[in-house]
Amino acid sequence: MRISISLVLSALIVGLVSAEEHHGAGYYKKLSKSLAEAGKTSAVQNTAVPTSTKSSSTKSSSTKTSSTKTSAPVSSPTSGSGSNGSASCKFPTAPKTSSLSAPITVKAGQHFDGGYVRYDRGSGACSGQSEGGSSDAVFVLEKGASISNVIIGANQAEGIHCLEGGCKLNSIWWEDVCEDAFTVKKQAAGDVTTITGGGAKNADDKIIQHNGGGKIVIDGFCAQDFGKLYRSCGNCSTMSKREVEIKNSIVSGGKSICGVNSNYGDVCTLNNIDVSSVKETCVTYKGNDSGDEPSKISSGVENASCKISGI
Repeated sequence: MRISISLVLSALIVGLVSAEEHHGAGYYKKLSKSLAEAGKTSAVQNTAVPTSTKSSSTKSSSTKTSSTKTSAPVSSPTSGSGSNGSASCKFPTAPKTSSLSAPITVKAGQHFDGGYVRYDRGSGACSGQSEGGSSDAVFVLEKGASISNVIIGANQAEGIHCLEGGCKLNSIWWEDVCEDAFTVKKQAAGDVTTITGGGAKNADDKIIQHNGGGKIVIDGFCAQDFGKLYRSCGNCSTMSKREVEIKNSIVSGGKSICGVNSNYGDVCTLNNIDVSSVKETCVTYKGNDSGDEPSKISSGVENASCKISGI
């Protein structure tokens, strides 16, 4: 049973008074000192000392969180001198070269990441400006397919063919264009093909060939030493209105940035482009479906077919 310290002390005080009367003052002083020491010891013994309470953790059913496996990022080319916003003219270095005996086909809606490997068609594949087909290409993209982080080497006749439109190209680099770097074979009106980042150089004629309808958007692209960066087909058997938008890009050492057929309602929009040593910006032609060579109408003039700003 625990007895209150205050009750004990009260009883002792009563006893002291009685003892003082019996033994005298000396006895009182000695006893007071003993009581003080006893009280100090008692106080220490009764001070609450916190003890570590071991909480018994109830084992609950653990929820397994599926962690998304993140692949190591493929190193991309860094912006160097001659950059315009997202555009860079610093071509990446290929870790290896893969020479193909046949084009790689990227199925409809699928994606191909090349990891900056250089792809070509083997020695002697380029035959100048001789018109080739999809069987001569390095990559063939079906409708809505996408491709990224690829270097197209010099040994090829055709670079990439988009068969049915809606293709997406991201960070594709053509080191030495042969006939055409990229061709949209067919595309419905209202569909859009995009080219983001990347670059092309050493094209004797065209870099981008637009044969289908719809629109091509080129953003953050680098073009060096070329004939035409973009050309809407001037004499295809099936002609339609085509649009191109080129923006945030760097072009140097070329003959013309875009060529369109104003008689079919084509529109070329140029915006925020760093231009150097290019003879013509936007050129309009009178196209036809007979196969004849189209005639030039205007050059470098802003009109319904040529919308130019930020150059």
